[in-house]
Formats: sequence, structure tokens, C-alpha cells
Amino acid sequence: MIEERDVIVTMRDGIRLAVDVYRPEGPGKYPVLYASALHNKDLQGPDIADVLPPQPAQAPLWFGPIEAGDTRRFISNGYIHVIAQPRGSAKSEGHYGEEQSDHYDVIEWITQQPWSDGKVGMVGISGFAGEQWRAAAQQHPALKAIFPYDACSAYGGMFGFRDFNPGGVVHTFPYLLDVFSTVHEPRGIPGELPAEQQALWEKSISNPDYKMYINLYNILTQKGQRTRVMYHILTNPWEAEGTVEQAEKNFKAIKIPYYTGSGAYAYTYKLHWLGAQHYFQNVDQPRKLIFTGPAHLERPFHQYHDEVIRWYDYWLKGIDTGIMNEPPVRYWVMGANEWRTGTDWPLPETQWVKYHLSGWEQLTTEAPRPADQTGAAAREPDVFTQMPLKKTSRVERLRYMTEPLAHDVLVAGPISLTLYAEIDQTDTNWFVVLKDVGPDVSVVTARVGERTVSDQLPERELTRGWLKASYRATDPVRSKPWEPFYKLTRSSIEPVTPGEIVKYEIQVIATANQFKAGHRICLEICSMDAPTGTGAMTDVEYIPYHVCSSTTVTHKIYRDAERPSHLLLPIIPLTTQPS
Repeated sequence: MIEERDVIVTMRDGIRLAVDVYRPEGPGKYPVLYASALHNKDLQGPDIADVLPPQPAQAPLWFGPIEAGDTRRFISNGYIHVIAQPRGSAKSEGHYGEEQSDHYDVIEWITQQPWSDGKVGMVGISGFAGEQWRAAAQQHPALKAIFPYDACSAYGGMFGFRDFNPGGVVHTFPYLLDVFSTVHEPRGIPGELPAEQQALWEKSISNPDYKMYINLYNILTQKGQRTRVMYHILTNPWEAEGTVEQAEKNFKAIKIPYYTGSGAYAYTYKLHWLGAQHYFQNVDQPRKLIFTGPAHLERPFHQYHDEVIRWYDYWLKGIDTGIMNEPPVRYWVMGANEWRTGTDWPLPETQWVKYHLSGWEQLTTEAPRPADQTGAAAREPDVFTQMPLKKTSRVERLRYMTEPLAHDVLVAGPISLTLYAEIDQTDTNWFVVLKDVGPDVSVVTARVGERTVSDQLPERELTRGWLKASYRATDPVRSKPWEPFYKLTRSSIEPVTPGEIVKYEIQVIATANQFKAGHRICLEICSMDAPTGTGAMTDVEYIPYHVCSSTTVTHKIYRDAERPSHLLLPIIPLTTQPS
């Protein structure tokens, strides 16, 4: 191949971007696969793959930002790979955040090169996927299709609050990712801020929840001189007014085919899976969705390139690869360890089933009996008290489980939890964890050794949900029973009255799992998580912890007929054969 590094491309306002071009040796015009992201373009080329073979997600040399795709694979299949460095990062000039037309200008430059046949697609995952949506909305006519796997936030830009911090519970993902950053930052002496920003900063720096995490307080003291995304979330922990409406306009601006998807990342990059679903649900163009397992892809990114090439052979070369004749949705089922397909997401054949929280930590499809058929004791709540992380790393929780299942149960799709609860403070963070527990051959009786479910059963975490209690207000127009749509604006935040029983609708991120016969469906409810390392660090950068309460909070959960707390699960009939 021919390699051209640090080619300078000038934007319409004079800002110069650095671009790398990899193309087949010899004359000819080819379609171009364009990639662009904040991540350092110098890490993306084939020379890295010569030294570092693909590393699985659990390997110590797995490095997230190597995400632009397998250059040699693209070249050998008759494509040119162009990797650009966005403005305000690494070797490109300007300020990040002011690139509203840059993708259009780079694509225009591509089409004018002698090696370009005038047709462009985009590649790359994560940050590279987020830029694909932005480019599509800029509507250059040469951009024919995109493939944004591990899509970023659909609302509010790549780092939009809604998909980034589900339920308004702030997490530390940007802080942990700062080690990868190439964004130009001033790192000067903290100065005075504009009046409105100064007021937000003063409120944030006095927040005891933030101050408990010294690593975050350190960022705040520097007034935005470093780790800008984390700083912005800490000082503006809400969604700006008009964000949803603007996103809905952007959805309509995307006029080209797309192939999106993500892994089952409830425990890690939530914005990827939520973003992919929200784009898939809202952008009405030829589309495909792939939902893979919970492990992150290997780095350097090379997986699913068969699909990438089939997609672009169809849309850029006009080859009928059959890709558009296949079902639009393909998802990996944990537990069964097989691929299945569907016609939409959520799957049209979904049967929505309520699993009620019940006594003795049970989860059952039986609804609670009316009050006139039970005694007062049935109305008593289940209780847990959580001390803050400054006092303990022990996470207190309530746990509800079904009996061992009589037959396999396939759960695939978005989930919600309706929770009637009381707290003794003005706020808390609800954490919801769905697990597959088993196999379970135990019988619970009064006999010694049979009085409890064994705590030695293997268990797999499937997905999670979060909701900051003061962010509980929902948008009734955009909400669905299986996916509450929170308002999340500053004006919608309302502290809880201590001692008041409140109904919470909690979004639980979608999953796909086949609970085998003899296993149990398990729901855990808690209010805290903890860093896995010291100094508020974690052992894996992509498993971030959340900003939790600095106050001890007592939680009471009600589950009677008047306050029927329940989990809404998407049950898929097991009548069809897997793909």
C-alpha cells in the first residue's frame, strides 16, 4: 500500500487538520472508508498491528482507542482508508467543539483527490462511531452509508448526558478515559469564569458528594483546565433545555443507510448500547442492528469486518452481497450462546411480563393480593441502609429471585422496574442489577441445611439500571412501559420529601439472555458502587464507578397490592429456531 501521513487538509475557516491516507499501490480510483475521532490517529495505522496483535478485552495491553479498523483488510478489498484527526486534538489546529462542518469539508477534499472514485463510507467504533452520526447529519452527497458500531449518545451529541449518565446518576467514565485524551487543554492558572459558569462552579465545588471523591474535586479546583468532559458533567449534571428536540431534528437530517450496534455494555460504556438503540428507533432509513455479547471487542479493532466489507461492497460498489435481504436485527443470546435474528427492536413478538417483588426475597409472576385479603404485615416494607463510601466499601442490597425455572426463558429487549419506595434523605441513587443465578438443584425446606438458597450458586450479571431519585420526572409522551424517558433538565430536578412513598420508573438497559431450566431470575436493588482500586481508580478503565451519596441513607421498598413494585421483562417465545 501507499502510506501518506500527516497530510494537511484546510477547513473552510482556515483551520488545518492532519490526515493519514492509506491506499492501494498503483493507479486507479477507489471508494474511501473515512474514519475520524478524538483518539490519536497515530495509533490507528497498520504499523501498530505489526507490533501489537489483537488483544482481548481482559488482556493487560488492551488499549481502547485503537478503533479505526484494519487498514490492510480494507486495502486488500479495494478500499482506501482515510483517518483524520479532528480539530482541537493532537496534530490538528483549532478548538474541539467547533467542528460543525469539518466532516463535510474533509469528505469534499477526499472527493477531489485523484485516487477517489467519489463514493465515501465511514468506519471505526466508539468515538469513531460517534463522528459517523455527526458526519451523516452534515449531508455531504458523497457519503453514501455509515457503519457506527458502538455508537455514542443519540441525544446531546457524542457525550450527551442522557445516554452517558442513565437516570441522571453521574459516573466517572470521562475521568478514567482522560489518560487517552489528545484534546488541546490550556492547563493554565485557574481564572475567573463568566458569571453563570462561576455560579455553577461554586455550587459544584461545595457539593459534599463531589468533595468525597478527591480525584473529582481536584478537577473542579482547576476550573476546567483539564478533563473537560468530566468537568462539564460535574458542573452541569443535567440535560440542557431543548436537547431532545434538537436530537429529533438531527435524526431527520440523517438520510443515508446505517448499520449500528453495540455490545451488552450495561456495566461499562452505557452510551454505546443506548445510543445504538435510540438511533435505530429514531432514524428512518435503510438500517441494520447488531447486538453482541458483553465483552468489548479486541484492540486493534478488526472484528466484524466481514460485515463491514459486505455492507460497503453493497452500498459503495453496487455488489449484491445479500446483506439487505437478511433480517435487520441480529443479537447474541447469552446463556444459550447463539445468534438469533429479528425484524425490529424491541422484537415485535415480545411478551411483556411483570415479575413482582414479593416476601422472603421472592420474584414471582403472581400479583400481590388485595389489602382486604392480607394482614397489615403484608404492607411492611423491605429495608436496607447504605453508609457512604467514605465509611465502607460494602454495598448493601435487597435481592429478589424466582424459584428455579421449570423451563428455559428467553429475555431479550429493554427492561423497566417500577419501584414504590421511601427514603429518609432528600436524594439517593437507585442501582438495579439483573442476574442469571444457577443452576439450582436445591430444595428449600425447614430442615437443617435446606433453609436457605445456597450462596455458592454461580451467577452472571446481565444488565443494570440507574436512577437518581431527584431526577425521577418522566416525559409521558416519549415514555414507554419498558423504557421510561426522563426529563433530566435542571428545572425537572426535584428533591424527595423524606418519609414520603414515591413511585419510581427505572430504566434497565436492554439485554438478551436465555435463563436455562433450573436457573433463577435474580433482581438486586442497591444504591452504591465502589472503585476497585485505591485513589478512586479502577482496575479496568472501561468499568467506571458512579458518584454516590456522601450521606447514610435508609431505603424502604414496598410491594403490596396498592404499591406493586415489579420488574417488566421482555419474554420471547422459544418457538423459532436460532439463526
